[in-house]
Amino acid sequence: MTQTITPGCRQLTVAVPAAAHDAPLPVWVLYPAHEEPRDHAFGPYSMSVALNAPVRGTECPVVLISHGNNGTPLTHRDTALHLARAGYVVVLPEHLGNSRSDSTLAGTTMMLERRPQQVRAVLDALFADEFFAPHLDAARVAMIGHSIGAYTALAVAGGAPSTTRFDVPVGPARPVPVTADARIRALVLLAPAAAWFTVNNSLEQVRMPIFMRTGTLDFVTPAMHADWIVRGATNAALVEHEAVPGAGHFSFQSPFPAAMVSPGFPPSQDPPGFDRPAYNAILNDEIERFLRRTLA
Repeated sequence: MTQTITPGCRQLTVAVPAAAHDAPLPVWVLYPAHEEPRDHAFGPYSMSVALNAPVRGTECPVVLISHGNNGTPLTHRDTALHLARAGYVVVLPEHLGNSRSDSTLAGTTMMLERRPQQVRAVLDALFADEFFAPHLDAARVAMIGHSIGAYTALAVAGGAPSTTRFDVPVGPARPVPVTADARIRALVLLAPAAAWFTVNNSLEQVRMPIFMRTGTLDFVTPAMHADWIVRGATNAALVEHEAVPGAGHFSFQSPFPAAMVSPGFPPSQDPPGFDRPAYNAILNDEIERFLRRTLA
């Protein structure tokens, strides 16, 4: 009898360098398993997972999801669950200094530096972890980023960001010190924030396949952000971009629990007539197909 792949879930606490924030970084990892999943609460969210179940398989590809400004990776839980069921190990860090529980670095140049540093620290910890390491394929690693999470992905993938007038209102733009991670082989960018990549061919070292989706009714990161990425890419043919009709900035996140849906909570809202649950099912299938093709 064939065993069905179910999503396992395990917490990984990462000690990041002091330069990247002097505190443990909380990380959830979803992965392929075959034990019976059960519903568990993760704050206001719920996921049906097998907690701490053994990892199924070896040489599993890895996908790290970088959430948006002051957010949480659990707003992309449906994408993570979908990929775990498809055989991916999905890493969900909550960025220190720029998350729902710690926003001390929001809007600062320090945040621009530390987000990529935290990604590198998380990947280092994952590949050194005794529970996960024997099951991972270091040659097949991708990143998904939403909004400023897409900035983070581009910076980790070789982008050379510079400050903007929103970060440093007075004076010329200055480079943001970031270090690329050669493990990253493909990017998924959702409603990307890209204003930091408009100076001096700043994306010329990002030479990998990019899946990009934007919303035609996104007024947070409008169409020019995608244009900057396409124009900055060394090979624009590697960028698969689609502007989704009727989608807003938050339409690429998982639907929120009913208790959180309110006009006063913009991430829970979509432009009138947009069906977020239906679109998310399409999006998750598209992301999986893209990753299978590009990480093959």
